[in-house]
Amino acid sequence: MPQKIPIGISDFRKLISENCYFVDKSLLIKDVENSGDIVLYPRPRRFGKTLNLSMLRYFYDNSADNSHLFNGLAITQEKEVMQKQGKHPVIFISFKDVKSSNYEHCMNAIYDLIIRLFNENHYILDNNFMTEVDRKYFERILSKTGSLSDYENSLKNLAEYLSKYHQSNPVILIDEYDMPIQASYAYNYYSQMIEFIRNLLSGCLKDNVYLEKAVLTGILRVAKESIFSGLNNLKVLSMLARISADKFGFTESEVGQCLADFELSCRFDEVKKWYDGYNFGRNVEIYNPWSILNFIDENEFKPYWVNTSGNELIKTLLQKSGDIVKQDLETLIADNSIAKTIEDNIVYADVDTSEEALWSFLLMSGYLRFDNLVFDENGYRADLRIPNKEVRYLFKNEIIRKWFSSISTHRNLTVILDNLIRGDLEIFKYSFIEFCQSSFSYFDVGGDEPEKFYHAFVLGLIVSLRDQYIIKSNRESGYGKYDVMLIPKNANGRGIIFEFKKVNKFKNEDIEAGLEAAKQQIISKKYADELKASGVTDIVNIAAVFDKKAVDVEVWKEEG
Repeated sequence: MPQKIPIGISDFRKLISENCYFVDKSLLIKDVENSGDIVLYPRPRRFGKTLNLSMLRYFYDNSADNSHLFNGLAITQEKEVMQKQGKHPVIFISFKDVKSSNYEHCMNAIYDLIIRLFNENHYILDNNFMTEVDRKYFERILSKTGSLSDYENSLKNLAEYLSKYHQSNPVILIDEYDMPIQASYAYNYYSQMIEFIRNLLSGCLKDNVYLEKAVLTGILRVAKESIFSGLNNLKVLSMLARISADKFGFTESEVGQCLADFELSCRFDEVKKWYDGYNFGRNVEIYNPWSILNFIDENEFKPYWVNTSGNELIKTLLQKSGDIVKQDLETLIADNSIAKTIEDNIVYADVDTSEEALWSFLLMSGYLRFDNLVFDENGYRADLRIPNKEVRYLFKNEIIRKWFSSISTHRNLTVILDNLIRGDLEIFKYSFIEFCQSSFSYFDVGGDEPEKFYHAFVLGLIVSLRDQYIIKSNRESGYGKYDVMLIPKNANGRGIIFEFKKVNKFKNEDIEAGLEAAKQQIISKKYADELKASGVTDIVNIAAVFDKKAVDVEVWKEEG
């Protein structure tokens, strides 16, 4: 009878005790032992971080005999490492569910985790080494009456208490340390959370004589916020590192064995297309473990990983991005690569303002893979691409589609474009006006600069014409700066110029006067000169003026 597929089981003892299917990653323990006092493993979500940390917990823990859990696993062949089994108290805390939308709720959730830790170790109060000050501190934590400083120092103090009680320094395991930071970034309490996490971690990790070893997991290494400042003994083993490259996610041989064990070997080639594609440590091919296990359980190809929680920040960042990012994403969706600088010390605050940070964030989060990684005086550079069909599904169906969802149906947009390209200019004019007035709300165009909204709408409208046109926005031509220009790649094609204006209330303009001003700007600034210089003779000018939801358009052909 096949073993139970452990979907959603992240407790190592439960998985082994219930005889669930297990891909042996126990040699991670050897890597941890050989990698210094403090190790950080940044990996994408659902790549086995919590299960691996749970395995480390049961390996080091001295509160019970857990040796039977490791029977038959690869680590038992490492005799020197096995001498460490069951020898240390363990502090284990996971922030993976700390995702609150405001600072107070987030801090309450963290306080509850710390209280649970102290409650689990309440037994150490029955010892003579605890002073009255220590006991009062312990009780403040348990009763949730401690100060912010009390909780910032909680892991440091607990490590000291455990060390004195057991006469053995504890191992500290912190799972998804950056989840509260990601939540704080998404919900605008970033600086407060950064300060708390920095103080919490530096207290228990920096120059702590009561610390045996610490292992942290997360998605990112958030080093530039100085969270890990002064930790000279920190070893960061990201997906770029060769050490432990095969310890998170499934290798190709492991996937082959999984499929064979469940009589699914005949589907290997399609499994590779759907869930392979990650390149950890520069030369280790890694499959998404969450998707592999779900596929084996359901025997159906579909998006498993990308349909779990965690995509909203990615979607938001990409939907807020500019034209260059959108062009790069179109290149990726077409199964091509883009060359980018890779920054593994990412600052969340830079992700939506820095293109390099955005692409690095997508890579470290598991939405891209890297090839041809090189390091020079400017840092790492690599070719990035979408790893597999599952992630491509997310980009095509959840992100690209939503760029247009607030505009209306793609069918109507296609009709408007066809009228413009065919030269049915009057039909284009009235269909454009009708579409804008019937589809946009007052709140879309009710700000101080409604022309920017229409500008963005037109760019979204014409993005599908990239095969036929070079699309330029806010560029100088003649004696001024046009809003949007379509330059045909074939000089015999039709060139198109857009100019947008809002009604100037300070000049007592109405829509008619504004339209004339926009038209005269195109003419007087000689916007058509760039097209003419490219050999284009068929040129259409489009002036559009807006007063909130009201819109009028004039379309005419360039003469001469």
